[in-house]
Amino acid sequence: MNGGSGRHDAEETRRHIASAMQAAARSYRIFVIEDASQIQSTAQQAVDAAREQGGVVVAVGGDGTINAVANTVLGSGCLFGAIPQGTFNYFGRTHGIPEEIGDALDDLLQGEPVPVQVGLVNDHVFLVNASVGLYPELLEDREAFKQQYGRSRLVAIWAAIATVFGRHRTLNMVLEQEGERVTMRTTTLFVGNNRLQLEQVGMPQAQAVVQGQLAAIAVRPIGKLAMLWLGACGALGRLGDAENVVGFSFRKLTIAPRGKHFAAKDTSKTDTKSVGKRSNKIKVAADGEIMWLRPPLEFRVASESLLLIKRRHASDTENETHRAAESDSAAVDDKADWKTRLEGDAA
Repeated sequence: MNGGSGRHDAEETRRHIASAMQAAARSYRIFVIEDASQIQSTAQQAVDAAREQGGVVVAVGGDGTINAVANTVLGSGCLFGAIPQGTFNYFGRTHGIPEEIGDALDDLLQGEPVPVQVGLVNDHVFLVNASVGLYPELLEDREAFKQQYGRSRLVAIWAAIATVFGRHRTLNMVLEQEGERVTMRTTTLFVGNNRLQLEQVGMPQAQAVVQGQLAAIAVRPIGKLAMLWLGACGALGRLGDAENVVGFSFRKLTIAPRGKHFAAKDTSKTDTKSVGKRSNKIKVAADGEIMWLRPPLEFRVASESLLLIKRRHASDTENETHRAAESDSAAVDDKADWKTRLEGDAA
């Protein structure tokens, strides 16, 4: 669990967990992350312990904490659980996990494994979204505002407005999908892996996530006031109707700055070294966490699902059937569209 995540008191959360586990006669061990630099090593300790005892690894915190733990769990053979404790909780809300901790613990104890799609950017997990350009800048500014003014959705909105009116550059990128390449200029490229978030902003590609794909949103270079208008469109659930937004779905997409080669990618994860060593890397946000990756960047659907312990809803079975029946045809249809849309943008 993240000792500093969201608006919840860590000791109170621990008491809730202890009470629920003891009442259910379930053995447990709590690993508390006090320092963000320890999250990967702490998650690995939890995975090792779960393997030894045939247990479940459970992430307690916001989407960033859930991402970091899932990144270690994926491929380990362990089952995964989540107790959302963050500000937006897109992952938990999408999968019907209650935000009230008592109800979330009850779901965890009564749930069963359900496969969950995982997105990867250079082999780093994202469950909600990953992005380059303006959006990572927005997330950094939002975190700075939260440190100063507290964690709330209102603070997040105010931080976004401040980011838009700040300085940001246009990205000149080359996108490649199944051997076809398109040049694109954009202020930000956002890749979504969360149906709820995409539906909330009004992107028709939200359904593609249910069908086993990822959804890309590219914003054309526009002025600051026009960018604020796009933000309003997103808040009203009308982003997909905006003329300066291009959306498409895919299973694998490679991007690189124009003029760079699409040679073998560097799958190394975060690099917190000096700015000089970052000069050839791109700032990427994955589920709210910032990292520096060497291009080209490869966004793709992971071949392995995350087995999430949750109460199974009727929609889960429907979505699995829908995904198996329609993913291939949907990918073909949108593949025909994506190049046309982006070529029109470049023209």
